[in-house]
Amino acid sequence: MSGETAVARGAPPPNPAGELVIEKPSLRVQELSLWYGASLALDRISLDIAERRITAFIGPSGCGKSTLLRSLNRMNDLVDGVRIEGEVRFAGRSIFDPAVDVNALRKRIGMVFQRSNPFPKSIYENVAYGPRVHGVRGRAALDEIVESGLRAAALWEEVKDRLHESALQLSGGQQQRLCIARALAVEPEVVLLDEPCSALDPSATARIEELLLELRSSYTIAIVTHNMQQAARVSDYTAFLYLGQLIEFGETSAIFVKPREQRTQDYITGRFG
Repeated sequence: MSGETAVARGAPPPNPAGELVIEKPSLRVQELSLWYGASLALDRISLDIAERRITAFIGPSGCGKSTLLRSLNRMNDLVDGVRIEGEVRFAGRSIFDPAVDVNALRKRIGMVFQRSNPFPKSIYENVAYGPRVHGVRGRAALDEIVESGLRAAALWEEVKDRLHESALQLSGGQQQRLCIARALAVEPEVVLLDEPCSALDPSATARIEELLLELRSSYTIAIVTHNMQQAARVSDYTAFLYLGQLIEFGETSAIFVKPREQRTQDYITGRFG
């Protein structure tokens, strides 16, 4: 059940977007509800994910953050008993359209998971894996992609002399940046990150945050985080979820300085969660 808390479907959810208008949305979530079996995990979520900006999803454990994130590239398809209503629109069409090629969708909307999960292969082969799957075969082309991906993930200078060593020999922070490089190697438009720093020390976390701020100019980024300070540091927009509902969504500066909802205020000041 993915750790998400079931919620009762009762009164209409609040209007968490208020007057917020995202001028260039990369993804549009419209009245999205999701059930794991009989348990409602997302209750009529509507928000836009801004193009080439960072959007953070915050909220207590079990509130629906990761479920929402995984809905954006249909990772929840892999969970038995999932039922979805509503829409997620990307590039002008519903991602749930039966004609959508899910593999092609996940190439354009990449995912980096909570714990670094490098393949038990070399650093080079980790980054080259996705391009190979999508038909890139030439060595020169793969060399260029691997270097480009590692540079984009701010890892090239650290590993360029040991590309053919096992990725499992890297530190935790380096492994997570390698996973980001692997996601970037297939040239996505959107990068989804599910608590990418939860297992990292403060130094490695700082490197990932610096990297996200650099990547923002080239990619649309959505990140789930339990770390309020991290959301405040890196994101342009923040969505607060609670019990499967979107309670408040707005510019990060407003959410953390003057939230409209008392529940948002209570959460970010540590009164619950």
